[in-house]
Amino acid sequence: MDFTFTEEQQAAVEAARAVFSDVAPDRAPSPALTPGAVAEDIDRQLWNELARTDLLGLTLSPAHGGVGLDPIALCLVLRESAKVLARIPLLESCAVATAVQRYGGSTLAAELLPRAGRGELILTVGANGRSGHDPAELAVTARPYGENGENGKNGKSEENGASAEHSGWVLDGVQSAVPWAQAADWIAVPAHTAGGRPVLALLPRTRDGVTLADQVSTSGERLAEVRLDGARVAAHELIDAPGCWEWLRSLLTTGTCALALGLGERVLAMTAEYTGKREQFGFPVATFQAVAVQAADRYIDLRAMEATLWQAAWRISSDAGGPLPTAADVAVAKIWASDGVRRVVQTAQHLHGGFGADTDYPLHRFHAWAKQIELSLGPAAAHEEVLGDLLAAHPLG
Repeated sequence: MDFTFTEEQQAAVEAARAVFSDVAPDRAPSPALTPGAVAEDIDRQLWNELARTDLLGLTLSPAHGGVGLDPIALCLVLRESAKVLARIPLLESCAVATAVQRYGGSTLAAELLPRAGRGELILTVGANGRSGHDPAELAVTARPYGENGENGKNGKSEENGASAEHSGWVLDGVQSAVPWAQAADWIAVPAHTAGGRPVLALLPRTRDGVTLADQVSTSGERLAEVRLDGARVAAHELIDAPGCWEWLRSLLTTGTCALALGLGERVLAMTAEYTGKREQFGFPVATFQAVAVQAADRYIDLRAMEATLWQAAWRISSDAGGPLPTAADVAVAKIWASDGVRRVVQTAQHLHGGFGADTDYPLHRFHAWAKQIELSLGPAAAHEEVLGDLLAAHPLG
């Protein structure tokens, strides 16, 4: 496999590194010392800087004011953002914008994408459903407006495209743990119709029928329970193109794997620096075999996380076929990222000794963020089961 990146993708990495070079992981209060959320808002200064350098429009076409790169480039930038624990909805906003560009109509794209690329509009998405255990689209129902007697068109079935086109849709349900929802301007909500079709609705956070209840992540960042009670969306604000939600969910997952990789690489570098300076019996502890072997094992984890990440990102970016569906590559990336990021931070804490728990040292912040990423991805065993089902359904050879 050739994972050589294009000149444009490498330029995006260099631009990201320049922006993130001045970001300290302790820019927000420590989650270990702060009851509740560490901050009320995202890092607006950093968000504006990303907009100034065109990194928010990385995957948008030039027609919408973007750079025209692919999800691989986005994952490269996400990898850099995780190294400094950037408190921004870069993944969610860019992923939703890319899905709108790929599957949405021209009216919705014109309304959202240029402003999103300029950083004037923040997008987020509810991908966890009601509890995080069931498919997110099952947590919200979408029905054509007028189906239950509301003012508007008469109650025709969802299969009648004309009715839905003129009257819009009504959403009911709950999406839990929606990241950065309080700071977002629009929220993408996966839902299902009466016929069981998954759809993706986009609506402003302030629309009638939308209420937010505060939740707090393991990393100390604000999440929200988004409750929809008869919230209306216009016909052009709902994307029912086949495969839209599945594609967006895969991109969100792969982007989370990129965050896990970047965080793990920074933590291993911190560990190497610390053990190279910390001495016992007159020698740096990094020279002790027990320490070196543990660090080497974590390096192997990171390389496996990297290879599986780029394989999944390539499948999503290129729509390339293969013996297994793209979901299989995403599952493999999740297996390595979920277990790998946990092992990296646990080993780092162990090799740092008590210093790793010092709240004046940033390692404990990385540990909290790694745990949040691990929880977001879910247990590796569940992804192995998904992979097994795919293998059974698509026999190789």
